[in-house]
Amino acid sequence: MAANSLDRAKQAVRTQVWDALTAADAVHDLSVHGRIPHFKGAEEAAARLAGLPAWQRASVVKAVPDKAQLPVRARALEEGKTVYMAVPKLATPKPFYLLDPATLTVPPTEAAASRTAATIAPTVEVDALRPLDLIVLGSVAVNRDGARIGKGAGYSDIEFALLTEAGLVTPETIVVTTVHALQVVETPIPTTEHDVGVDLIVTPDKTITCPNPHRPSGVDWSALTAEKINTIPALMARRGT
Repeated sequence: MAANSLDRAKQAVRTQVWDALTAADAVHDLSVHGRIPHFKGAEEAAARLAGLPAWQRASVVKAVPDKAQLPVRARALEEGKTVYMAVPKLATPKPFYLLDPATLTVPPTEAAASRTAATIAPTVEVDALRPLDLIVLGSVAVNRDGARIGKGAGYSDIEFALLTEAGLVTPETIVVTTVHALQVVETPIPTTEHDVGVDLIVTPDKTITCPNPHRPSGVDWSALTAEKINTIPALMARRGT
């Protein structure tokens, strides 16, 4: 599928999900279009995730900064897990916030909020992260094969590629997304080589295990524009090596 056709197909799936969530009054956002949905039931999904063996084994978690995953980040900190969270748009040379539960100066729920993390957490370079046990992604749509679509900016895929190349994502690393049931679609989701699949989908009421989700092996430079590379210092540094 040509790039433009692929983008249109992905956008059609996003629009379908955003419309369904809006019609069902299933989100906290005034307008969910263009966003990772802040879905109602996010706390219940986080609680369900916390009951899974993959979560209980994890001591190092990389999580997206979206509001829907705030309960997941807070729970991780409350349980003594180290949490890494990306700096917006990976725009700094040290592109991850380090939230260490042993050194927090505010309560975990507060520290887990992206705005607070930006003021209290040190930032670290990619190579300074510890190997990741669990990666938590936000999604607009996902299907039972583990294919997922974000809001279209591509930062989660770039993070994953950088962390994979640094040896911090291993075959044992579990990738999970927490979503509303309406975000789990039955239709095929168009994907590319650099799109990250998920091992587990967790809704407020259900856990879905995905068979053999796709994992990119590293940065797909052919999919990145020069403009995108030049706005992400970690990519510029890696391209120069």
